[in-house]
Amino acid sequence: MCAKESCSVACADKVLLLHAYVDGELDLVRSLEIEEHLKACPACTEELAGHRSLRSSLQSGDLYQRAPQALKDRIRSTAVGEGAPAAAPVANKAGWVASTRPIRRRPIFEWLAIAAAILIAFAVGSRMVPGIASPRPDLVAEEAVASHIRSLQPGHLMDIQSTDQHTVKPWFDGKLDFSPPVRDFSDQGFPLVGGRLDYLGNRNVAALVYQRRKHLINVFVWPENSADVANSSSSETQRFVNGYNFLGWRYGTLHICAVSDVSVADLRQLKELLDQ
Repeated sequence: MCAKESCSVACADKVLLLHAYVDGELDLVRSLEIEEHLKACPACTEELAGHRSLRSSLQSGDLYQRAPQALKDRIRSTAVGEGAPAAAPVANKAGWVASTRPIRRRPIFEWLAIAAAILIAFAVGSRMVPGIASPRPDLVAEEAVASHIRSLQPGHLMDIQSTDQHTVKPWFDGKLDFSPPVRDFSDQGFPLVGGRLDYLGNRNVAALVYQRRKHLINVFVWPENSADVANSSSSETQRFVNGYNFLGWRYGTLHICAVSDVSVADLRQLKELLDQ
């Protein structure tokens, strides 16, 4: 919970993210959420100032002790291949001159560290650079479920509230670089209740909100790039994340996924309606 008594319950998860926010470790969506929260929460703003002050103090030069030169020299002298006297050159049969000084070999832990750094760089690059690799279905599912949970908080569910598909669909015009399919399925038990803009997979997506009895279903829609189409199949992807069902599939050039606490059978029924 927030350190200040005046901080509301909504601050609980934000305080846990303040350290990561100060260190620049949050993604764009989380960073924007923190910044919006700080505008309206003096207690968390004061908490953030304290983190920054502590960080600045720890970076003060007074807290650092430099190693004496003698210690540096001893470390260098004990390094592999260093400190040994250079051997006299020896001429071989072909007349070439070669040194008998042994070649310095890297310790195995150095090679392991280099290999780990290469793997980390590739993993980060594949997430950040478009076209290197498509997001894994597990990552898409986790992001979609997280967005669904955030939408259930007060004031986050809809930017446009309407059961009329002819009202919801035009609302997205000019806000996205594609036109999402918006239809109402009230007669089939899945009434449309609204929509909003959301953010998944490093891009803006359309979020259509449907209702199944008393349960809400978020349907996220975005166009697939060439890498996605080349590396994915047309079959559906099903996941169960943090108590919510996730169902993802392709429809033409669009990628669609539905998230809710309703059964997978209900999500598949909605999928069939959307695919018609």
